[in-house]
Amino acid sequence: MDTGSRLEADPLGMPDPPRNRPLRRALLVWLILAAGVTGILWLFRGTLDKAHMALGFLLLVLAGSTREGRIVGLVLSVVCFLSFNFFLLPPFYTFAVLEPLDWWVLIAFLTTGMVAAQMFYRAQRAAALAERVEALKDADRLKDALLASVSHDLRTPLTSIRATAAELKETGDERAAIIEEEADRLNRMVSDLLDISRIRANAIPLDLEINAAEDLVGAALAQLRGVNGEARVQVQLPADGTLLLGRFDFVQALRALVNLLENALRHSPPPVPVQVEVARDGPSLVFRVMDRGPGIPADHRDRIFEPFFRPDPRTKTSSGGVGLGLAIARSLAEIQGGEVTFGPREGGGSTFELRLPATDLEELP
Repeated sequence: MDTGSRLEADPLGMPDPPRNRPLRRALLVWLILAAGVTGILWLFRGTLDKAHMALGFLLLVLAGSTREGRIVGLVLSVVCFLSFNFFLLPPFYTFAVLEPLDWWVLIAFLTTGMVAAQMFYRAQRAAALAERVEALKDADRLKDALLASVSHDLRTPLTSIRATAAELKETGDERAAIIEEEADRLNRMVSDLLDISRIRANAIPLDLEINAAEDLVGAALAQLRGVNGEARVQVQLPADGTLLLGRFDFVQALRALVNLLENALRHSPPPVPVQVEVARDGPSLVFRVMDRGPGIPADHRDRIFEPFFRPDPRTKTSSGGVGLGLAIARSLAEIQGGEVTFGPREGGGSTFELRLPATDLEELP
């Protein structure tokens, strides 16, 4: 057994662990003060009222609770209760109580002292927690500002890299395609970082207009064409040809839908298609993105929409991204009055739903 263990376990006079020594010293100091207060009250017990003596002890308990915390306050309450009874209430130097009113004084003092010690403890905890929360908020604001600054500064070198890759491509260098692909990937990451910082700062501009769901899906497929994902997406619109309309910001809704589609394409093994269903569900316009990927473990389902959350890269659910696509999609939907939700797909895979406020033909200008 090491020395540290013997210090904690030995009940026969070994010194206390270092962490207990400050509390012991504080208790000793306040017990000495309690003895001093008791002595002063004892000298004047013939001229002081019981309420005055109880108030003197209570002030000591409050001072100890404020200075040292709950434990010292509770110990002082008990010690002062016993001292009050033994030295200041007749019959003196016994713990017997003759008058019923004296019982009331003692019990009221003990209860008040203990409640006060507990209240001071809670107030101190609340103050400390408030300081910690404010410090975390400041750190979070600093992190967002740093992300925005770094992301913005990365745009210039990425533009230079793409321009250099274009020059290399003209010379027939096969490495140019790899450079362009990686530069595009980095550019998307930078865009994600900028977006998440703007969302947190409530700096995303919105232009809410009436748009057709079919137009939004078409724009998403056109954007996926650049990453060879369009051919794997199967779209199902209402069979009766109903024109589905919604009131949303087209650019931000497009970003949210594309993020969901890219996420589904990353997780679905080729050539398995990703299916998109568009429907009206009460006040909502629903874009249902369904894949046949490995699904999401139950212990990850509450966290997949958190910024920067990534599953263990050793698992089959890891996509190698920075963990912002789903967080951005949900945030962009929410600032427009919509939402993004997840559910396991029957037969395997995942289903993500983008819901946006729907509208009717009668509302067209």
